[in-house]
Amino acid sequence: MGSCFSAESRSPLSGLPLSPHPAFDYRKKRNSRKKPGSVDFRKEEQLHRIPGRLFLNGSSGVASLYTQQGKKGTNQDAMIVWENFGSRTDTVFCGVFDGHGPYGHMVAKKVRDHLPLKLSAHSEVNISSEDVLREISLNTAGSVNSEETALISADKDSRASVDLDVTEKNPDIFKTLKESFLKAFKVMDRELRLHTNIDCFCSGTTAVTLVKQGPYLVVGNVGDSRAVLATRDKDNSLKAVQLTVDLKPNLPAEAERIRNCKGRVFALHDEPTVARVWLPNNDAPGLAMARAFGDFFLKDFGLISVPEISCRCLSEEDEFIVLATDGIWDVLSNKEVIDIIEYAPACSSAARTLVQTAVRAWRYKYLTSKVDDCAVVCLFLDSNLSNLSYASNT
Repeated sequence: MGSCFSAESRSPLSGLPLSPHPAFDYRKKRNSRKKPGSVDFRKEEQLHRIPGRLFLNGSSGVASLYTQQGKKGTNQDAMIVWENFGSRTDTVFCGVFDGHGPYGHMVAKKVRDHLPLKLSAHSEVNISSEDVLREISLNTAGSVNSEETALISADKDSRASVDLDVTEKNPDIFKTLKESFLKAFKVMDRELRLHTNIDCFCSGTTAVTLVKQGPYLVVGNVGDSRAVLATRDKDNSLKAVQLTVDLKPNLPAEAERIRNCKGRVFALHDEPTVARVWLPNNDAPGLAMARAFGDFFLKDFGLISVPEISCRCLSEEDEFIVLATDGIWDVLSNKEVIDIIEYAPACSSAARTLVQTAVRAWRYKYLTSKVDDCAVVCLFLDSNLSNLSYASNT
């Protein structure tokens, strides 16, 4: 996604301007005994044979998925839809992941494959949410990264709304799912740190994920990928409800946490609107997000993998949910996205139609920029599959 910069060309001695570069030179010395991009294909093959688990371009009766490589190299986006999640016929897991750095594509796929397992396997995430928050606080001693600020990081005006009345009426289901998200994200990041076959020192990924269990929806997010709900208004028009906050360093609470951990936040002169995270004494790496899996060289300086979690009880007016990487949101508004899905030729091609529209928008809006990778998951909600204004999936 091109979110990392390095000061390799602007050291204190050179005085030259910053230039794009995915990582430091000295990182090449790390993990020299093993190839950092190696994968256990036997385990991957086992996962790929699970019924109801989709991760390639295509569709099912309830979802449409599509990803397309941009013009920046290897496609670092990944996606997943897992129906009958946790062996429950009323439950589905969805996620999109936007990798960055030299091995971002590997990190994104690793999280895609293993985060759902962490959520569903309680034995793997048997630490309490209090332990998670305590460990996070200890790891960033002296910072504002506490229970209050780690989970409520964005400005009140910009945060995704959480239906408190719904959570109070259904405390058990939401409490269980929220704790599972907290634990799973923590364990996932810890596993990446210990994983010797993927070098996550200067590579990482976003993650926007959801679990829909019957009418209950819980969304967990790190980074700047986004989830948007399409719902019917009183006049039957389709409106967009953003379910997540883009967790970027320009958010005051995120910037405060980073600075309290001795990290720095500033934008480059040629990108004044893009705030980035930098090391205390080195103008690198320039990460354009405040939370991510991996990127362990910044984890001591305010970058965290604690998800922002929102809960919602779905209604009959809710039609579909779109999860997408920033390759979509950088060129299309929330409303434009849901309108494109609404008028797509068929449910089965909805995600592909959206990606193709975004690619065209990139070429018009950013003539001198390379098209970013794009990944989309569109989840059609059960009660409205037959009521959508476009052709149904066949």
